[in-house]
Amino acid sequence: VAAYDNLNRLTSNKLGAVVVGIDYRLAPQYQFPAALEDCVHVIKFFLQDKVLAKYRVDPSRICIMGDSSGGTLAATVTQLLRNDPEFKNRIKAQALLYPGLQMIDTFLPSHREYGQGPILHREMMLRVASLYVTKDSSLTQALLRNEHMPEGSRHLFKFVNWSDFLPEKYKKNHVYTEPVLGKLNASYPALMDSRLFPLLVNDSQLQNLPLTYIFTCEHDLLRDDSFIYITRLRNVGVRVIHEHMEEGVHGAISFTTGTLALHLGFKIRDRYIHWLEENL
Repeated sequence: VAAYDNLNRLTSNKLGAVVVGIDYRLAPQYQFPAALEDCVHVIKFFLQDKVLAKYRVDPSRICIMGDSSGGTLAATVTQLLRNDPEFKNRIKAQALLYPGLQMIDTFLPSHREYGQGPILHREMMLRVASLYVTKDSSLTQALLRNEHMPEGSRHLFKFVNWSDFLPEKYKKNHVYTEPVLGKLNASYPALMDSRLFPLLVNDSQLQNLPLTYIFTCEHDLLRDDSFIYITRLRNVGVRVIHEHMEEGVHGAISFTTGTLALHLGFKIRDRYIHWLEENL
């Protein structure tokens, strides 16, 4: 994608950095955990001493970054590597731009307020996300009704309970109701897998995470995933820099080329690169 190529080139030029973009396998042809396995494989390969030396990379200044579904993968990879004795000291920071971090509860306030977009629509998002798990459309329908979680998964709700973790400003008049258990006939263990949903790891695993940059956009149905993650990370002592754009929309950093170029996209891009310059 031209926008990502431009972002990577600009980041490389501004920071004098090596930027590796991963062309991971895509659903529905390749389902979970194919994309994640590709990302882990590439990053572990790149983090070898001989490879870092070949590209003259400072091993103490490595950041993993992603936006949207790439942010989901970046968050998961960072969790896995920081909890891996061989790689835990290799990641200095993670940068997550409006990531999707859970689908345990599909009735978060931001889901309700921005279900019709802009950019990302709830039905479209849930359909695309479910294709990463199965081609069976019944999962999408269950997700839309918040009736997709299997029996025995209630213990996970505490990790994504927005009534506990959202800032008061975003709770508004919304009332928390638990997802409905056991309505879906088919069984999808991936729905309970923290490798798919980074918010499902426990606090002891979150404690190991590095300096974290999270960018959120107000008009984004995935907004509250990040707010929950920010609160949980800060609660266990992880240093989090959070930037929020009130006029922001999901995917805006992609709108920096051709006829789709938006001032908003350049603004987010420049803020992210400035943060890297200051912190990497």
